[in-house]
Amino acid sequence: MAKRYTILLPPPNITGSLHLGHALNAIISDILIRWHKLNGRETHWLPGLDHAGIAAQNVVEKELKKEGLTRFDLGREKFVERIWRWKEKYGGVILEQLKKLGADCDWDKIRFTLDTDYSRDVLRAFIHYYNKGLIYRALRTTNWCSRCETCLSDLEVDYKEEDAVLYYIQYGPFVLATVRPETKFGDTALAVNPKDKRYKKYIGQEIEIESLDTAGSLQEPQKTKIRVRVVADEAVDPGFGTGVLKVTPAHDITDFEISQRHGLPLRPVIDEKGRMNKNAGKYAGMKTAAAREKIAADLKAVGLLIKTESCRHRKAVCSRCEAVIEPLPSLQWFLKMNQLAKKAGAAVGSRKIKIIPKKFEGVYSDWLEHIRDWCVSRQLWWGHRLPVWFHEPKCIPVPGREKEIEQCEEVKVSVNEPRCGHCAAKFIQSEDVLDTWFSSALWPFAGLNPAGQKKFYPSDILITDRGIINLWVGRMIFSGLEFKKKIPFPSVLIHPTVLTKEGRRMSKSLGTGVDPLMLIEKYGADALRFGLIWQYMGNQDMRWDETAALAGRKFVNKIRNAAVFVKQRLQNPESKILNSKQIKNPKFKTAADKKILTELKKTKGAVEKYLKNFQFGQALHALYDFFWHNYCDVYIEESKKNLNQPILKLALDESLKMIRLFLPFIAEEIAND
Repeated sequence: MAKRYTILLPPPNITGSLHLGHALNAIISDILIRWHKLNGRETHWLPGLDHAGIAAQNVVEKELKKEGLTRFDLGREKFVERIWRWKEKYGGVILEQLKKLGADCDWDKIRFTLDTDYSRDVLRAFIHYYNKGLIYRALRTTNWCSRCETCLSDLEVDYKEEDAVLYYIQYGPFVLATVRPETKFGDTALAVNPKDKRYKKYIGQEIEIESLDTAGSLQEPQKTKIRVRVVADEAVDPGFGTGVLKVTPAHDITDFEISQRHGLPLRPVIDEKGRMNKNAGKYAGMKTAAAREKIAADLKAVGLLIKTESCRHRKAVCSRCEAVIEPLPSLQWFLKMNQLAKKAGAAVGSRKIKIIPKKFEGVYSDWLEHIRDWCVSRQLWWGHRLPVWFHEPKCIPVPGREKEIEQCEEVKVSVNEPRCGHCAAKFIQSEDVLDTWFSSALWPFAGLNPAGQKKFYPSDILITDRGIINLWVGRMIFSGLEFKKKIPFPSVLIHPTVLTKEGRRMSKSLGTGVDPLMLIEKYGADALRFGLIWQYMGNQDMRWDETAALAGRKFVNKIRNAAVFVKQRLQNPESKILNSKQIKNPKFKTAADKKILTELKKTKGAVEKYLKNFQFGQALHALYDFFWHNYCDVYIEESKKNLNQPILKLALDESLKMIRLFLPFIAEEIAND
């Protein structure tokens, strides 16, 4: 039996539409699948779709907004039904677009991350981790998006450089710098670096400082006195500002970690809508940006604002909606990462899994070495609902068993609704759903049915973009090792990021996006495939140049014209009818005959070698040079004078086998002609 070769398509979001990055990923996979199929292997390329929790919910909420409704007007059940209807109507658009590109997937085996079987595996994974003591619930400061109204993991937060103001504020004997004076009412300590000699004498002391009074009138700022503790912590950068950090554990993740090391309390002053809360006193109800300006002005009025400076600041924003992230304390579910990270790191460190190019192993290992526990719960309605059940707040005694109420369990983790063994109260399922990436992490095996898992796990290679090495690749690796006891794939190919010709990030909102479907309409799918692979020469980034697609169209025409010429020469009344034996074992008539077969053999060897090393651009260049220059420009011209039908046909047939890998449409057109 032929050795199998398997690729799992990175499941695009149901909200997605084809961009050049998707196109490049699919073309690379398609070349490998066609190449291994050509070499006699049984191939399997699994397509699928990701339910895309936040993204899909946002799309449907925007539709509701046009109708003057919110998801709360519909309620959870009807809102989820609405997303399912949207998914059935629009969710598979990107897969149809991939078909237009020529992706030779096993289209009859499409999987969706909310399929019944897939969901079962996701919930079992949660329960497995929980029973193993790796999943826990805790009150921690997390990244909160007030627009999506959910917490996010660190990897779902983007950072944008912006001009900001650095405020220097008097804190007793200290002056410290901050870009967020509105959080000062949540300060529970001041921190300095233990090696900073300037502040050594203050470490461990509780000092009295003047601060803004949150009582009274907004029109009349007043001072008050408060007491704060000074702690020493390595997390403080002595070179930033004055080297003194105000510790606001409720609104900064680093500050929260400092608070955990020093036993500091949480004092939240911002709510889930991005407004100042009651702990901010008279500033309550103000949006944070407005409160920042007002509080800075009041600090200045009472003599506590020393100066301001312009600075560049990295603003945290939601990677989905780009709303400003407000770190807030919330009760969430976390997956302990220490053991899992070690497994994932060892798999690459031991070379059981190779990341290509190797330089990306550094990105991967750095993330694992500095990893935090993964917040896996999301305050959404669309997704895998947590298999967590809470006992009703009030026990309902069963006659004769009243004393057993003390034994009632507050929380149970189960796929199905549990029953209380000690009273008549019900269990209420958690409102939260799992992070989309939690389910995506199981894709290498949950994407396969039970028979498929035996046959096609592990797959042979993962092909992806560098942007999700940590979001997805690392998580799939430790998930595979945890649940299947095997690595999910031996190789990870990180393909280039496609940029504009000027080197800018492609973005619809920035007006720098390039629509692959328009390029297909203009030049043809083969030409787009040619253009992308032609420029894939091993660089980290690829600057898209449309002239490469134009060159691809010209090459397609060259192939078509050559095939027409050969067909005409074979149908010439003076020609003999060829049999397969003549084509397989042709006889040389001229030096040109021998040379073209020699060049053909060299080209086949070069293409084979380049594809083994994932040098797709080099393989296409070698094929192009042979076919255009050796076959068309030289040998076809020679055949007009000295026709050798078997070699003319053999060279074309063997070329088309290689061409089909890169440009399947023209190859199939010629084969069916």
